[in-house]
Amino acid sequence: MISGIIGRKVGMTQIFAEDGTVTPVTVIKAGPCVVVQTKTAVGKDGYNAVQLGFVEDKPIKLKNVSKPMRGHFEKTGGGLPPTRILKEIRLTDAPDANIGDQVKADVFADGDMIEVIGKSKGRGFAGTIKRHNFSRGPMSHGSMNVRAPGSIGQSAYPSRVIKGTKTSGHMGNERVTVRGLTVARVDAENNLIMVKGAVPGPNGSLVVVKKSVRQK
Repeated sequence: MISGIIGRKVGMTQIFAEDGTVTPVTVIKAGPCVVVQTKTAVGKDGYNAVQLGFVEDKPIKLKNVSKPMRGHFEKTGGGLPPTRILKEIRLTDAPDANIGDQVKADVFADGDMIEVIGKSKGRGFAGTIKRHNFSRGPMSHGSMNVRAPGSIGQSAYPSRVIKGTKTSGHMGNERVTVRGLTVARVDAENNLIMVKGAVPGPNGSLVVVKKSVRQK
């Protein structure tokens, strides 16, 4: 069974229960996706997986598809139109889907434990206090070290900055996996998944939703 799907983050909203409690949720437009390729552990690939293509409202024109990708989709039998986004979902068992099958939001159910993979928001250049949660220096009169990182090198040995030292630099815009999230509601008719909690990335960004291995 396919345990993941490609989606696009829509935004946040609230769900009201019958007793009046409010649950903040993130809405994800999950799919529809199409199975482009299957891999099995007994075959030449050596592991179980499916490659999904994200079917968007505006299809890609054939003239904008590179020759390697065109050949990749022709291997499916020629019946699948090319998609811009391809993602591979690893599976524990051999895939029970065939090339061309559609994957929609109904692969998830209310209460499922999931993990969401996406790209965090880019924050540009940031200092050590914002980027690595450093503490600031004293604010008293004459202090010259309020938000400075302090000494990062040595004078004698090794007389250089150690590789991997936490310093200022580019913050965000990197792959982030958020685990322990819960599906609050599934709208299969509109291919919407409402996730309890926050999901990485800005509105409109691509995410991959997978069933968590650590189910309750």
